Amino acid sequence: MIISHNDPKVVYMGRTDVSESETKLFWAGSQAEVKFRGTKLSAVVNSTALWGKLQFGIVTDGEMSGVPLVYENNGRDITIVLAEGLPDEEHTVILYKRHAANQLLAVKSFETDGEFLEPNPLPELKIEVYGDSVCAGEVIEAYDLVGRCDPENHESIYDNVRNSFVMQTARNLNAQIHNICQGGIALFDGTGYFHAPDYIGLESVYDKVCYFPEGGEPTVWDFRRYIPDIVIIAIGQNDKHNGKTDSDDIDISSPATRREWEIAYQKLVRDLADRYGDVKFVLTTTVLMHDAEWDKAIEEIKNDLCESGIKAYHNLFSRNGAATPGHPRLAEHDEMARELTAFIKENVL
Repeated sequence: MIISHNDPKVVYMGRTDVSESETKLFWAGSQAEVKFRGTKLSAVVNSTALWGKLQFGIVTDGEMSGVPLVYENNGRDITIVLAEGLPDEEHTVILYKRHAANQLLAVKSFETDGEFLEPNPLPELKIEVYGDSVCAGEVIEAYDLVGRCDPENHESIYDNVRNSFVMQTARNLNAQIHNICQGGIALFDGTGYFHAPDYIGLESVYDKVCYFPEGGEPTVWDFRRYIPDIVIIAIGQNDKHNGKTDSDDIDISSPATRREWEIAYQKLVRDLADRYGDVKFVLTTTVLMHDAEWDKAIEEIKNDLCESGIKAYHNLFSRNGAATPGHPRLAEHDEMARELTAFIKENVL
């Protein structure tokens, strides 16, 4: 049995760009889920690996696996086996975008040797995240390097957005999630590390589906398609990097710099609040080492937003900005997910 990418039995989560022939997934963690009875499931996709050693992310009845992307298949329609050798009973399989801007993924169709079933309903609670490489799960699977710097030339082999702390938090809360995250991103264009040497900031892409030039022409997201209950904003880690001189010399302690950043941050939040109405914001950074002045600035932002009537909360992890000089590994993501889940349950819900 074959079903098209836009069949109602295919349930998507994350920002998608839908056409007659395919559904494109751009942001890390975006996914397509199907429920079926049978022993095998495959999908026709069109994918491109831009750099690194990448995989298609797969979850079969709760068990994660992956299929390598092959550069020779870039831009071609190919069939990938998502699951096989299963008992002939009901199964749920998720195909997800494991990586951020170094992977393009378009879904064409699904096929099983059995029959597709009515999908599982999506959770009612909705979360949206705006974040950087930690939210994208970069280098999360370098398990032996907890609390240490990243391995050199790792080529994305340790990346897996599925277990990032924000994705875990959504599952802990039984929530949908749109994860608008990208490694290296900062708030302002021309800063941070994303898309050197023409650095792209969150201010230019928070409202996009296709958000990087290699993916094609930028496409504007219709915010009416997904109204979250909670918006998590997790930036501030990369904002010290001055792309103009390629130096980490943006000083958040400078009153003028601090005010400029705080005003732009608040502008982003206020725009989202105008679009979403009665929504709650959780502002945070992560346990990745950084100057605590960024968190103090975020506390000031939270206070200003609350004074203007916006429901904003500031989360600080127990080891905020102090746990590791490299990307957090799975154990540290588990720690952050537990703490963020508890914070939201106690303060936000």
